[in-house]
Amino acid sequence: MRIERLAFGTALAAVLFAAGCSDPTVADVSGNVTVGGKPLAEGSVKFVPKDGKSTTAGGTVKDGRYSVRMSPGTMIVSFSAGKVIGKKKAYNTPDSPEIPITAEALPAKYNVKTELTLEVKPGSNSKDWALDEK
Repeated sequence: MRIERLAFGTALAAVLFAAGCSDPTVADVSGNVTVGGKPLAEGSVKFVPKDGKSTTAGGTVKDGRYSVRMSPGTMIVSFSAGKVIGKKKAYNTPDSPEIPITAEALPAKYNVKTELTLEVKPGSNSKDWALDEK
């Protein structure tokens, strides 16, 4: 009886594991992001469902690499990266520390005016992005 329970438990675990590996509601997308041929040092990537029916997903880009878990479907893709363009005082006092002023480093065609899309399939997806500097 004890061996039968152990065998049943092992079989059940295997079935659940296999079902989790082929979950049609989950997708992983990863890849490289380059700007002007060089890896994007730091930034973010966002995936917005084109049909508006699933949730938006996003993640960080670090040393040109990203990895995001999301729902499958056709996604509108955008990238963002900041650059320091100056400094300002944090407070209106003489001894105030300075904080950086940042602006978007990537062209609008990759973020606020993006036309990038990706068909995300269930399971593992790989997509590299080569972005222009202008």
